Amino acid sequence: MSFESFSDFIAMGGHGLYVWLSYAIALFVIVINIVNPALQKKKVISNLARRLRREKKSS
Repeated sequence: MSFESFSDFIAMGGHGLYVWLSYAIALFVIVINIVNPALQKKKVISNLARRLRREKKSS
């Protein structure tokens, strides 16, 4: 499929809103799937470190 101009490409034959919105939602989901586990890992590591410090103090 070829387009006459860049604005025709953005409009996607009248379906541009749906096309670009679906790309944006997909990109958002991918970013969340990358960022969320990294944040969870950081939280787990800090909890484990806190637990280890507590155990060292009590023994």
